[in-house]
Amino acid sequence: MMSDEQALIAQYAEKYGLTDEMIKHAERWTETDGDLAGLSEKRVRGILDLRFSAIAVDTPRSELWHTPDTIDVIEDLPYLPDGGYDTEAGQCRGHLLDLYLPHDAVLRAGHTTPVYIDIHGGGFTYGYKELNRNFNVHLADMGFAVFSLNYRPAPQTDLRGQLADVQAALRWIKAHLADYPVNPNAVFLTGDSAGGALTMLTLAIENSAEAAAAFGIDEPSGIGFAGAAPVCGVYSLASKQTADEAGLGSTAFSPDTRIALDEALGTEFFAGLEAADPRFLTAEGLVNNVDLPPLFITTCSDDFLEADNLALATALSRKSADFELFDPKTGRHEALGHVFVIGMPWLTASVDCLERIRDFSYDRC
Repeated sequence: MMSDEQALIAQYAEKYGLTDEMIKHAERWTETDGDLAGLSEKRVRGILDLRFSAIAVDTPRSELWHTPDTIDVIEDLPYLPDGGYDTEAGQCRGHLLDLYLPHDAVLRAGHTTPVYIDIHGGGFTYGYKELNRNFNVHLADMGFAVFSLNYRPAPQTDLRGQLADVQAALRWIKAHLADYPVNPNAVFLTGDSAGGALTMLTLAIENSAEAAAAFGIDEPSGIGFAGAAPVCGVYSLASKQTADEAGLGSTAFSPDTRIALDEALGTEFFAGLEAADPRFLTAEGLVNNVDLPPLFITTCSDDFLEADNLALATALSRKSADFELFDPKTGRHEALGHVFVIGMPWLTASVDCLERIRDFSYDRC
């Protein structure tokens, strides 16, 4: 007899046209259904809906993921020496990272190559570092070394736990920069969608003792980021109640985003963030309360999170901060969509975006 959980898995697989083979294939780049035991039906439904809808989109794209001979990849470096979830070898999958290096930089063996650290997206519950392989390859092809991070997805941990994972990875990277042909004084941060949120919250933690305390981080990495390039990030993370109490109007804050995340992930995901809510959980709050490094913000006209990104740009503009905005408009019979430069880096708009990120970053090294 099929269990309740198995019945839900079958229901959502049918909803998104996924076969057992497709779900198994997707385990190369995401958790699928192996970490849902013991959750309420509501949480299982929310997580399966997010994960399986994304698998349906990324399965055909995965056939195009590749690494050219001009890029060297060091895979599955453990940034925490722990055992953990979903591992036979004793290493938590959420605590691994990859390094992409231009082969030319390896041959030259100098310490001049600028660095990007990439935090993948996926609604805080979907995906691992493998999801961003093509984006990382394209960044490396632009002349950057790229550290690509895993972090534990919900429901394995909450937002505070994910930020703690990112900090652990940053500390490892800082301690090992001298081991690779990279410039330790030219380190940038990037992340898409939920990874964009983790990027901005990490910048807050790195540049504000108050933010670090609010997110439960005792000792930030202290890398000293030269800038960041968040992609189609989600920044409306404050609870509706605290946003209302703070007088945040809908023009500066989208409560629907937080409500949708609560529905999908459970309110437990945002536990323990009272001190950060809403001070560091809106775009305007981040800009007004943190001295941020230069930012290159990417969105597009058919990105469902465009408003969040424009709110970030508006707040930065009001503060006369150093930033650039890339917001291409789609033409007739065209589509770009959410995180287009991650999922389809070969598009003309994506190539333009990557070139602008390169120029933005090299100008600020």
